[in-house]
Amino acid sequence: MNRSVTNAIRYVLDELLPPVLRDARWFMYPFFYIWYKGNTKQIKVYMDFKDLAYDMTEAEFTEVYRNLDCMARDRPTDLNMPSIKYMLTMLDPTATSLMDVGCGNGYWLGCVAEQHKHLKLTGCDLYDNVPLKNADYVKGSIYKLPFADNAFDIVSCHHTIEHLRELPDAISELKRVAKKQLVIVTPRQRYYYYTMDMHLNFYPIASYLQKAIQVKDNICKDIQGDWVYLGKLNK
Repeated sequence: MNRSVTNAIRYVLDELLPPVLRDARWFMYPFFYIWYKGNTKQIKVYMDFKDLAYDMTEAEFTEVYRNLDCMARDRPTDLNMPSIKYMLTMLDPTATSLMDVGCGNGYWLGCVAEQHKHLKLTGCDLYDNVPLKNADYVKGSIYKLPFADNAFDIVSCHHTIEHLRELPDAISELKRVAKKQLVIVTPRQRYYYYTMDMHLNFYPIASYLQKAIQVKDNICKDIQGDWVYLGKLNK
């Protein structure tokens, strides 16, 4: 199920329904059942993830995501196309390198490679190996990136920070390895207990995200339900 459809569903649930109904377990259970393909053994974990996540070990937390099977699993990217097009026009023109944290299958890196052929590209994620066509791949955790300070002119991180338990540590690492520009995409989403996407951090307004990242010179733009954040670093 692509992002335009899921964004439309989220809009109806989050913006048009009264909160007392929207966050009722009995009301949301059928949506979780459909979204997670009837996996009744795991639905309780997914529904109560906000309570359970912070008591999990790192291995347990990772395993939940490794076993995840939902209706969004097979889509090529969580980014929407207007966001991608906007970011491609806003990348620092003086940059010579870009690293994408949480690169997944490398969809974003492929888009960058087509438009900005001069950039040396690197992808980083938790998987042992990701065969990227136009970029190097390095396994690493967002909490302890295996790179030197200011290693990349541009560092991007998309649809990742909303899942993180230790957000300040991750943001600090992203800023540490970025020299010129930080590019982050995360949903514009209000908090509800029952959210099918397993998010832990929510940014209904731009200032929430800007305060979390704390880069003084920034642009934060709402594009079809996602915040596209571009921070200019002075290093």
